[in-house]
Amino acid sequence: MNNIIAARIKEIRRDLGLTQSQFGEKLSTSQDTVSHWELGTRFPTTDFVISICRIFDISADYLLGLKDF
Repeated sequence: MNNIIAARIKEIRRDLGLTQSQFGEKLSTSQDTVSHWELGTRFPTTDFVISICRIFDISADYLLGLKDF
């Protein structure tokens, strides 16, 4: 499941045409943090999951790998 979260974050960012820095700026976090999320070495907190879903208009079920759409 953790690999799914990492892959989904990367997919969302790339689909939006954002760099890791730009994605991080929208979430008030660093490029380094986004990189760790995408590599699966760290995972977003609940607050960041909520922010990602709200800012980028995606469902938490999708981000967490519970649904494929």
